[in-house]
Amino acid sequence: MQQQATIAEQKWFQPLAAVLVLLSVSLYAFTNVYLFLAVPFAFLYMVLISINWKTAYWLLLFCIPFSIQLEFFNGTLSTSVPDEPMMWLMLLLFVTLFAAKPGILPQWWWKSPLVLIVFLQYIWLIVAVIYAEEHLISVKFLMAKTWFLVSFFIFPVLVFREKKDFKTAFLVMLIPLLATMLIIFYRHKQLGFNFRKIEKAINNIYYNHVDYSTVISMFFPLLCVAYPLTRGMKTWKRVVLLLVIAFFIPAVYLTYARAAMIAIVFAGVIGIAIRLKLVNWVIPAFYSFIIGLVLFLSTHNNYLNYRPNFERTYMHATFTDHMVATIRGQDMSSMERLYRWIAAVRMSKERPWTGVGPNAFYLYYKPYAVTSFRTYVSRNTEHSTTHNYFLYMLVEQGWPALVLYAILVFTVFFQAQRTYHRFRQEDRFYKYATLGVAMMFAAGFINNFFSELLETHKVGALFYISIALLVVLDRKSRVSEEAVA
Repeated sequence: MQQQATIAEQKWFQPLAAVLVLLSVSLYAFTNVYLFLAVPFAFLYMVLISINWKTAYWLLLFCIPFSIQLEFFNGTLSTSVPDEPMMWLMLLLFVTLFAAKPGILPQWWWKSPLVLIVFLQYIWLIVAVIYAEEHLISVKFLMAKTWFLVSFFIFPVLVFREKKDFKTAFLVMLIPLLATMLIIFYRHKQLGFNFRKIEKAINNIYYNHVDYSTVISMFFPLLCVAYPLTRGMKTWKRVVLLLVIAFFIPAVYLTYARAAMIAIVFAGVIGIAIRLKLVNWVIPAFYSFIIGLVLFLSTHNNYLNYRPNFERTYMHATFTDHMVATIRGQDMSSMERLYRWIAAVRMSKERPWTGVGPNAFYLYYKPYAVTSFRTYVSRNTEHSTTHNYFLYMLVEQGWPALVLYAILVFTVFFQAQRTYHRFRQEDRFYKYATLGVAMMFAAGFINNFFSELLETHKVGALFYISIALLVVLDRKSRVSEEAVA
């Protein structure tokens, strides 16, 4: 009887699959909308989810580095494919699983301070959307945030149970990421590794060189902590991993992204500080420095003394000139950041609690800008935002969102240090895993201090997975400690 049922299912499956393929191709031919071509693949992915949703999750992680942004219906709708449609299905899957078994999320997960902070961030986001100036784009932002959090913050607690799960995730993300890096490296080589042509080499694989550099700078710490764990493995495996690490170093440099380089150094500092039990001082010191700097610049309008010369502030031909110009205050991208930061601070005074709403900064900031900081790119044709995630939270979601993000950053490192030292020496794998995710988060934090990339599918995935895995590792460390006691 079971064999007959299987045959019957195949008889239904094959004609349905054929009809979907024919229908999707026909709709694409009629409308010229690429989205219709994804229907058969979505159907197959739904079948996979129904058979083995954990394998479907690994496939989602595998597809993230390859996913690209596409626009439909004359630019009125955009999404990253194939990973974002896969996130939609993961959201539906979670709703189904949670409805069938509300206790699927363990009690210890709900008690984590990191879960509490992220939950409060989400609640305040809903409040900001309610009071938003532009409801349509703010609701779209909320929807995207929802399937992001479900896919990369909630699902990891259901997926990462054993060491092999951590190893699988590492490989399924490293392999496609490395493939995209090799493609970009080859293209860039054909262009003579030209500073001005890195965007052309990246093409549409990543949004831009900032997105690309952030992803690889966040993944680099994982490689560094993985190498010590290869002791005892076959020599060729250790050599291959060492070669990959060696390739990442020039790859990061050739993105010509200053924030990514600083991020890797900062990640190293965080790693050392965690091992020395000093990390609890790093973020307070960082915050104190930033607050002091803001107070200094705002007192008697001292920031006006650092306004750029419009004619001399431009994009330079080489990376060396770019760095020299940065030090002299004559680099266009750095001065444009100041232009946006000043506008954001002045703008926040009118809506301090809820901000103007998610995704609405671009529509309202220009009247608040100081024209003496204007640069050649201040027209902002690409519709980019504040270039600082703290100010991004402040101006679009208000002071509560900024404060919650600041608390989240401190709590992540605080938890990472406690978790790392709670593991015994016998739990060497999990100790290094804790160090790796904390350093990955640290690199993401620095990159987002100079940008706002958490809402992009590749950076956001790594950022939230790092927090989620820290929650899982914290639990494992407590179990390990209880076993000894």
